Amino acid sequence: MPIVIAVDGTAASGKGTLAKRLARHFGFAHLDSGSLYRLVALGVVQSGGAPANEADALAAARAIDTSRGNDPAIRTAEIGNAASIVSAFPAVRETLLQFQRAFAKNPPGAVIDGRDIGTVVCPDATAKLFVDAKPQVRAHRRWLELQAAGHPREESAILAEIEARDARDRNRAVAPLKPAADACLLDTSDLDIDRAFAAALALVTPRVENALKARQGG
Repeated sequence: MPIVIAVDGTAASGKGTLAKRLARHFGFAHLDSGSLYRLVALGVVQSGGAPANEADALAAARAIDTSRGNDPAIRTAEIGNAASIVSAFPAVRETLLQFQRAFAKNPPGAVIDGRDIGTVVCPDATAKLFVDAKPQVRAHRRWLELQAAGHPREESAILAEIEARDARDRNRAVAPLKPAADACLLDTSDLDIDRAFAAALALVTPRVENALKARQGG
């Protein structure tokens, strides 16, 4: 069985950064599943479609170019909000599901972050984390990121967007954002990234080590 670390959580909770650091630590492949939905959203926008139109979103999902996963264009607030909209369509999620499950089989292991990795994509993941933080803390983090990138915005507007996205993600009919029953919960509200990583590592290491021992026959 592949070793998979599933890292789910809310926007700007730090799950992406933690997932990357966990992948480097263990020497595993890393996938930001949110980038897939952002690529779908970008495809919709660039083709002149509407994110809320299921046919437009599905067409973009089927034509997704995963090589653009590091394109800065997918990191804008507009594309982030559009990604939350297109991700609610069952057909879009199903189209991207097989890609994510195939990625999870990367040897010697994979770390995948998103919003339904531990519940839907990889329900049998070796270790599961659910990362969260207070909305006000997450909004401030996003505000600092935008300031540093030269895209200043009102922090109150960012907070409103985060709260709206949380509501969409948690209340959608398909694969709503929620912790898996066996996930370890990590609140990063009062943690800097180094302390958050130390906490995440302490939570997942025992499960990964047990899986490695089992793979080696004890």
